[in-house]
Amino acid sequence: MKSNHQLDKIAISVQSHKLLQQLLTENPKLEEIMRVSRNETEALIGVRQWGLAELKLNPEALTFYNNKNSVRSEFEKLKWKDFAVIRILDYVDNAGREFSDLNLRGASAVSNPMKLIWLAVNFGTGGAKPDFFRDMLHLFRQFSGVSTRTKPTFDDLQVWMERFPSGLDERIEQLHKENKERIVNIIIDKIDAGEITDSKYFFDPDMSYGQKVLRIVDWWEDHKFHLRFAVRNPKTLNEYMGGSLDPDTMKRLNRAESMGIPFFINLYYLSLMHVRKPYFAIGSDLAIRDYVIYSDKLLEEYGNIVAWEKEDVVEEGKPNAAGWILPAHHNVHRRYPEVAILIPDTIGRACGGLCASCQRMYDFQSGHLNFNLYKLKPKQTWSEKLKTLLDYWENDSQLRDILITGGDALMSTDKSLEKMLDGILEMAKKKILANKKRPEGEKYAELVRVRLGTRLPIYLPQRITPELTKILADFKAKASALGIKQFLIQTHYETSMEITPMSKLAVERLISAGWTVTNQHVFTAASSRRGHTAKLRKDLNEIGVLTYYTFSVKGYTENTYNFATNERAVQEQIEEKVFGIIPKQYHQDIRQFPLKAENMVENIEELLEKSKLPFLATDRNVLNLPGVGKSLTFRTIGITRYGRRILEFDHDATRNHSPIIHKMGKVIIVESKSISEYMEQLEQMAEDISEYTDVWGYSAGSTEPRQPIYEYPEYEYISTKEYTNLDIGE
Repeated sequence: MKSNHQLDKIAISVQSHKLLQQLLTENPKLEEIMRVSRNETEALIGVRQWGLAELKLNPEALTFYNNKNSVRSEFEKLKWKDFAVIRILDYVDNAGREFSDLNLRGASAVSNPMKLIWLAVNFGTGGAKPDFFRDMLHLFRQFSGVSTRTKPTFDDLQVWMERFPSGLDERIEQLHKENKERIVNIIIDKIDAGEITDSKYFFDPDMSYGQKVLRIVDWWEDHKFHLRFAVRNPKTLNEYMGGSLDPDTMKRLNRAESMGIPFFINLYYLSLMHVRKPYFAIGSDLAIRDYVIYSDKLLEEYGNIVAWEKEDVVEEGKPNAAGWILPAHHNVHRRYPEVAILIPDTIGRACGGLCASCQRMYDFQSGHLNFNLYKLKPKQTWSEKLKTLLDYWENDSQLRDILITGGDALMSTDKSLEKMLDGILEMAKKKILANKKRPEGEKYAELVRVRLGTRLPIYLPQRITPELTKILADFKAKASALGIKQFLIQTHYETSMEITPMSKLAVERLISAGWTVTNQHVFTAASSRRGHTAKLRKDLNEIGVLTYYTFSVKGYTENTYNFATNERAVQEQIEEKVFGIIPKQYHQDIRQFPLKAENMVENIEELLEKSKLPFLATDRNVLNLPGVGKSLTFRTIGITRYGRRILEFDHDATRNHSPIIHKMGKVIIVESKSISEYMEQLEQMAEDISEYTDVWGYSAGSTEPRQPIYEYPEYEYISTKEYTNLDIGE
C-alpha cells in the first residue's frame, strides 16, 4: 500500500485532465485561488474564505453549518446552494483527516479534495480519478447556481410508477405460471430419473404424467416442499431457469460455490424470475434477480468480509457495543433501551432463501451459519434457555418490545412458535405482577409490543397457513386481555413483482389474525430506480401493508453492487414526501390502526381518501449504523481520490438511545461506490440518468421523526428512568 505522500506524486489521467479543465473553465474564481496559492494551505484558506462569504448571505444555512447536531427543522430550511457551500466548508474543515476504510479492509483513506485540485492544477499530479473530478464538477455547479434542484411533479411520479408492473398484473401472473410449469416438469424428470429421492415426496407406481403434475401442484401448496427442493447449487439453478443464465453469470456462480458461499433459493421464489421477457416485463424482475445472483465484489471479499454492526462481534460475558449485558449473545441482540431481538435456537435461525446482500455473509464465511435445516431443529435444552432469555425481559427496567426474528421468525414450526409466544405471555404476566409491588417512579416497563420479523409472506407465502393464522389470532386475544397493545409483522417486500396472489393471501391471513403488517424496504440499486419504491408503497397499501423503514444497504465492498448511495436515499426521502405526507389532523386516526388491525385495508383506504394521497409514504429512510442505532442524519465531510464520499453520521435525535452514544461520538461511513459508479449502474439498467441529476447535490441528511403509529403507547403509571443490564464503563 503506497503512502499518501507517494500517491500525491501520481500523475492524473487524460480523462481527469479534461474534467479538471472543464471545472476550471466553469469556475474562474476557483482557478484563480488554485494558481495563486503557493501551497495547499493557501488553497484551503482561499476556498474557505470564498465559502464563508457565500454562507453568511444566508443566516439559516450558517446556523446549520455551525450546529454540528442540527435538527430536522434546520435541515428543511436549506436551499440547494446551501448544501454545496456547507459541503465545501466541511471538506476544508476536515482536510487531511485519515479514516479507516473498511471497504479496503481497514486501510487508511485520506480526504483532502482541495489539495488534490491544487496538485492537479499546478503539477498534474495527486492521483485523483475521473469520478473525483466529476463529483467536484457537480459540486461547484451547485455552488455557483448553474445547477438547480428540480423536484418532480405528481405527473412525473405517475409516469415513473407505471414502468413497474405488479405480481398481481394478469400478464405477469401468466409469466409466473409458465415458470411454475417449467419447474414442475423438471422435478418430475428428476424424480423419474432417480436424481431426487424422498420419503415424503414421491410418485406412486404406474402414475401417468398428468397425475404426477397434479401431485406436484398439490405439493406446491406445502411450504416444506419448497424448502426440501430448494436450489443449493448453480447447476440446478440454471436447469430450473431453462438454461437462460449467461456463461459469465454461471462462471461467477460456480466460483462462488467453489469458495463455499451457500446457495438457498426456494422454488416458489425462483418462479418469480423471468426466463421469457416480453416487452412489458423487461427489467421488472431486476430487484429479485439481484437478491439471488451473486456479484463479483461479493466473491472478491468473501473470506475477508468485515462485520458491519458492532453488535455482531460480542465477547461472552462482556457488554455489547451499546453497553448492554446480554443473557446469551447468540440469542439476544440489543441496541436500544426499549427493544431487544430474540433469535431462537430453532429453524427460525434460517431464512426461506439467502439474499445476496445479506449482512450475515459475515457469519457464513466463518461457517457459523448454513442451511442444514435438520440440524437447526430445537434441542431439549432450548426450553430451559428460552426461559432464561425471557427472564431477561422480565427483569429489565426498560424493555417493553420484543422482536422475534433470526433468520426468520416464521421459519420456526407452529409448535416452536407457539411455545415462544406462550413464554412471552407468561413473562409479561410476571412483569405486571412484580410491578404491583414497586412504587410509582420505580415501576419497570411492561410489555406493550410483540413483533415477528419475517420475509416468508414474500419468500414462501405457503407458510402462512390457516393453522398459523389461528395461533397468531389466539395469542393476540390473550395478550390483548393482558394489556399488550401492538402486534406487528415486519416483512421485507423489495418490489411490486413480489406481490403475487399467493403473497396477497398470506398478508390477508396475517391481517385477519389482527396483526399489523409493516414493510421494511431494503434500498438496493435495482429498487432505487425512479418510481420503483413509490409503486411498491402504493401496491402494498392496497393489500393492507403499512410502509415502515427504508433501509440503505448495509455492508462494505461485498455489497457494493446492491448499494444505492445514501445521497439517493435522501433524494428519495425528500421527493417522496412531496406526494405522501400524512396531515397532522389524521395522526390520531393512524395511532388507532394497530387497535383495529383486522380492518387494515379499509383503514388505509379511508385515510388515503381523506388525505388525498396516492399512497402512505414510508416512515423513515435510515441506515443501520455500524455503531449503535439507525439514522440518516449525516454530513458529507470528505471524499476519496476515487470519488467515494465520506459521511459523518450522528445518532437519531428522535429516539431514546443507550447513554453510551454520548461517549461514542459520531460514526464515519466511507461509501463503497462513488456517485459516478452508481449512475453508471443505473445506465446499465437502461435508466435515463438525467432524471437522477440532483442526486449529486444531496450531501447532508436528517432523520425524520417517526409516524404516530410506531410510537409506544403510554403507561398509566410512572416508570423508572433507571437502567438495568447496562455497563458503559466510567
